[in-house]
Amino acid sequence: MLKNYQIIDADSHVTEPIKMWAEYLEPAFKNHAPYIDTPATKEGVFMIDVFSPPVKNMKVEGKKIYQKISDEIWAEGVKITIRDYAKRGILGNDPESQVKAIKKMGVDISFLYPTIGLWLLAIEDMNSQLAVALTRAYNNWLHDFCNYDKDVLRGVGAISLHEPKEMVGELQRIANFGWKAVFIRPNPLKGRILSDRAYEPFWAECERLNIAVAIHEGTHGRLPTTGTDRFNTRFAMHACSHPLEQMMAMLALIEGGVLERYPQLKVGFLEAGCGWLPYWLWRMDQEYENLAWEVKDNVKMKPSEYFRRQCFISIEPSEPYLAQIIDFIGSDNLIFGSDYPHIDSNADIIEKITSLSTISPQIIQKILWDNPMRFYGLM
Repeated sequence: MLKNYQIIDADSHVTEPIKMWAEYLEPAFKNHAPYIDTPATKEGVFMIDVFSPPVKNMKVEGKKIYQKISDEIWAEGVKITIRDYAKRGILGNDPESQVKAIKKMGVDISFLYPTIGLWLLAIEDMNSQLAVALTRAYNNWLHDFCNYDKDVLRGVGAISLHEPKEMVGELQRIANFGWKAVFIRPNPLKGRILSDRAYEPFWAECERLNIAVAIHEGTHGRLPTTGTDRFNTRFAMHACSHPLEQMMAMLALIEGGVLERYPQLKVGFLEAGCGWLPYWLWRMDQEYENLAWEVKDNVKMKPSEYFRRQCFISIEPSEPYLAQIIDFIGSDNLIFGSDYPHIDSNADIIEKITSLSTISPQIIQKILWDNPMRFYGLM
């Protein structure tokens, strides 16, 4: 609690210890566990070998894989920066440190997403069974991690899109943990977008089990990603990937009829701000007004109505137009995620949202507590 606000951080992150993959992978897959290939630099940067063949912007030298970061820079494996974590309260990647950091920020409940897993589980060319095994390993580790303090630490299960036939089984296993949400990436995988009929049993079971689905992007994944066909800098790709992939994920779920067929399904769009939303809802509504005949079997009301009925979006306290967005879409669909301790976060992000002067205290409390309570099925 901070300034008398009860606070749910709807999108926080763990920093998985690299050794956990080998510890939690099933025996048949242990020799495919990621490992640190180079020592950490004094800035806290290290590289992780993820055993994947190269795709666009990749090259191989011997057995090592390099990803193009700019015209001059090729980073080996997946680049993770842990610099400044200690300044933000994380003294390690153990649950005790996580709880201390969360409480220091004033957060009461924190929903946890991966760090390494955001990239590791987003390698299109990875063997499907290995991808599923890595997903199970992550979920099992996170379950044990959250057991340290179940009141504060809440797991959001990972779901691999690599093998659609395995998705329902992992979803049910996650539900047996008592978790109320899973996350998936918005990107196409093996030619399938989120409305592909191969995922239909997954959406149906999410609705049946009342499991919310969070859409979470991550730059430098090895999946088709908006911007990677024309940019190489992290500056450009990070600017493109999060909002534009979320926009197309929302379009896929509406245009493909997922939200029409499963009206009780809850979907959240995280870590891309909310400034794009009014334009995108307006744009889709305009297209629907002119072209409803083309999608009449899947879309039976305005796209903005689907959003208001069953979707949530996370805000950033630094967005300068929050009051106008609330005027346009209301306050019932807004939640807050700190992104702690990643690059989009900062040490006083909770202070910033509790100090907003353009939004009433009643609406701030809805964003920080009431709405995420509904999204994550805690009420």
